[in-house]
Amino acid sequence: MVGSALDTEELDSMTTEHAAASINAWAVAQQQFDLAADRLNLDPGLRRVLREPRRELTVHFPVHMDDGTVQVFTGYRVQHNLGRGPAKGGIRYHQDVSLDEVKALAMWMTWKCAVVGIPYGGGKGGVVVDPKKLSLKAVEALTRQLTTEISVLIGPERDIPAPDVNTNAQIMAWMMDTYSMHQGYTVPGIVTGKPISLGGSEGRNEATARGCVFTVVEAARHLGIDLAKATVVVQGFGNAGAIAARLMRDEGSTVIAVSDSTGGIHNPAGLDVDRVIAWKSEHGTVQGFPGSRDVTNAEILEIECDVLIPAALENQITALNAANIKTKIIGEAANGPTTPEADEILASRGIFLIPDILCNAGGVTVSYFEWVQDLNRDHWSEEVVNAKLREIMVRAFNETLAMSKREEVHMRTAAYLVAVKRVADATTLRGLYP
Repeated sequence: MVGSALDTEELDSMTTEHAAASINAWAVAQQQFDLAADRLNLDPGLRRVLREPRRELTVHFPVHMDDGTVQVFTGYRVQHNLGRGPAKGGIRYHQDVSLDEVKALAMWMTWKCAVVGIPYGGGKGGVVVDPKKLSLKAVEALTRQLTTEISVLIGPERDIPAPDVNTNAQIMAWMMDTYSMHQGYTVPGIVTGKPISLGGSEGRNEATARGCVFTVVEAARHLGIDLAKATVVVQGFGNAGAIAARLMRDEGSTVIAVSDSTGGIHNPAGLDVDRVIAWKSEHGTVQGFPGSRDVTNAEILEIECDVLIPAALENQITALNAANIKTKIIGEAANGPTTPEADEILASRGIFLIPDILCNAGGVTVSYFEWVQDLNRDHWSEEVVNAKLREIMVRAFNETLAMSKREEVHMRTAAYLVAVKRVADATTLRGLYP
């Protein structure tokens, strides 16, 4: 076990929230890599290369606030690996962003791009800020200043940011405009997740959730589960979680519980997903929804269901609560929601887990489609985008499942074996320069 992670005894005395906050995401990411590297018998030198990020940039930048004061914010941009192509990864705005978290997310992006076979390496960025406490004008100023500061790394052939937690198409538009102003011409390929009118792709907003549901459908088919009779719980009712809930409903499933950052709601008879989305839009929370019972984010994970979709933040399913999870399929729409110790507990209990680097790769896959369209000055229909996405996600799921059966490992390790080998092969073929 990596030293910065927690042992079971320490976890037993903690709440789920405390445990999640105490687990170092970078330690988890490296541990997951080590498990695959051990099985692949990676060359020690190659292992050292892939175990660390290629570049880490920390910036401290000033922003004029609405009251006339100047505040200094801290931001990060990390490039984990560039062996298979330019770095790709989101920018998140969150008060708990740390360099270790961004490093972990960048590494996960490397494996995510590799497991679905798109020609990117992994990158990630973030700013330590709660954007909900800022005005729209201040968020724009922060975004433009951040873009300027990290412009030494980003570029349409070098590192392409995208939306992540608390960032969206408008923020990508400001990033694109700022970068383009510095270049003197419009550069739509500098970011993905943009508005359609600025070179965004059809289907990008739904892509993470849609890719997740494509893999859940394949998992249900593999396990012989009828989704038309299945119950679904979604932790994290943001963009990905809310759309995943709607898409699962469209598959005929009954969504019985959802949650957001303020807490969750549960109705064993089922929730009207569209009405819950409207309720949250009006009230800022899903809690208090008529006909449901309020629950905590910790409780929602332990509600009995057929499909559990964690779509919130990292380290939600740990050694503390894994034994209490009562589901058949877990589809990780979030990045890093399950710790390595929890993986083993879930696998021993026969729970089929679709790992994040596969399950939520729909977002980066359609970002890749957007980038290709921008570079070619082309535009594809949503039908074309969704068909291409489904083809890639189904193929990646089946490749991972085949690896799982062949090596007799659970799906997380199988996905890592597929991804790490692809990155290792590319790195080996390119060699060291000079």
